[in-house]
Amino acid sequence: MDQRTVLRLVTEVPDRDGFPLVDDLHARFAALAAAHPGQVTVTRIGTSRLGEPLHSYRIGSGSHAAVVVGGVHPNEPIGSWTALHLATWLLAGGTEELDVTWHVVPTIDPDGMRLNEAWFDDPYDRVHYARHFYRPAPDSQVEWTFPNSHGSVYFDQVLPETLAFMRLIDDTEPDLLVSLHNGEMGGVYYYLSEDLPGVIDTLHAVPAALGLPLDTGEPESPFLRELAPAVFAMDGVERAYDYLESLGVDPAEHIHGASSAAWAMRHGALCVVAELPYWSHPDADDQTPTTESYADLLRRCADDLGAVGVVLQDVLDAATPLLTIETPFLEASRAFVPMLAGMVETDRLRADREPAARRATVAERFGCEDLVRCFGLRYGGMLLRALEAETGAGTAPAPLRRLRDRLAAQYALWQADAGTGAVPIPVATLVGVQFGAILACAAHVVGDGTDAPRASRPSLATTGGA
Repeated sequence: MDQRTVLRLVTEVPDRDGFPLVDDLHARFAALAAAHPGQVTVTRIGTSRLGEPLHSYRIGSGSHAAVVVGGVHPNEPIGSWTALHLATWLLAGGTEELDVTWHVVPTIDPDGMRLNEAWFDDPYDRVHYARHFYRPAPDSQVEWTFPNSHGSVYFDQVLPETLAFMRLIDDTEPDLLVSLHNGEMGGVYYYLSEDLPGVIDTLHAVPAALGLPLDTGEPESPFLRELAPAVFAMDGVERAYDYLESLGVDPAEHIHGASSAAWAMRHGALCVVAELPYWSHPDADDQTPTTESYADLLRRCADDLGAVGVVLQDVLDAATPLLTIETPFLEASRAFVPMLAGMVETDRLRADREPAARRATVAERFGCEDLVRCFGLRYGGMLLRALEAETGAGTAPAPLRRLRDRLAAQYALWQADAGTGAVPIPVATLVGVQFGAILACAAHVVGDGTDAPRASRPSLATTGGA
């Protein structure tokens, strides 16, 4: 499959309104399976923590295996439509395009995704999105709870959903793993486990064809290795560990489990993640230098993030003795609110290592400033949901109600700063980017791309892994 075909196919993705609720998503996949009994094999791969069956849908009978999993972070539902569009396309004749057996999981964390459903009908309003936002604590995220042993970090508290994911990977030994993620604001960027210039060229061409900018500003993590503009290597937790250790920061305070990609690479899989936002912004790929040094930008935004963290930590500390309902929102708040202080420390340490003369770009300034905005909206919203669980249940004493009102007043100020010129992106465009990344990488895996064919997959004995 050449690039021209990929670009044609991504422009044919139908538009959607909002995102599907979990029950609707499952019903749509069940209907596909029922309509194509000879082409779809449904396998139960596990059970969620709240008892939801987890299914994989096998489509096609090619000689290469691909695993595509949605909902790895439950606040990232673009992959729900992508998984459904991929399955629909395959059953309409797409299996003839690529020599692949596909294993598609609509969502691997249905319990967490249900806690985001209140904003799925209107994903274009950032205030509405953030106010109903939920993201699990790091040790409750399917993506980051794969076994890990490196240096002082040892993690084996595998979630039931993660275990299901692990089994699917081990049973299929995939040539390709696509973990369906998305970001929030800015432009498109990718993670890729191999440096493949031909694939990268298509990854760049897809958002360009769909009118989206690349995100060439501040990377998601400072230790990332860039393969090309907005394309980063999947180097695993080892690189993060070494970077934090070089700053004098205890890596065990920031690193827990490994990722799905680390587990799949034990089988020699090519792994790709397409990170794309709900809202685009013209500053996301603006390389114009600003008048502010990069080091000063880091320090200024660290101060701003620290201020957000202080507000949330004060409320959480005061509320803790009064809280009686152990909600997922409270669990997440107890993890993320203290984490902000650790991020502030790390950013200040790395700012001291930056050349004083290096100017920040407009894209970097936008990325750093919007991260502060994003975290205030996300984690303030989740803490409010934790307090409202008590007020809504009628168990909140008067001091807790006053804390809720205090946080709500501060949160309203953060909400007023939420827009920043953001432009909502049509759902079809978002799905198109992920669909294009899947096709580009699948074409490479089957030897139908511009890069050299992949070497034979190494055995587990030579690749190591957790």
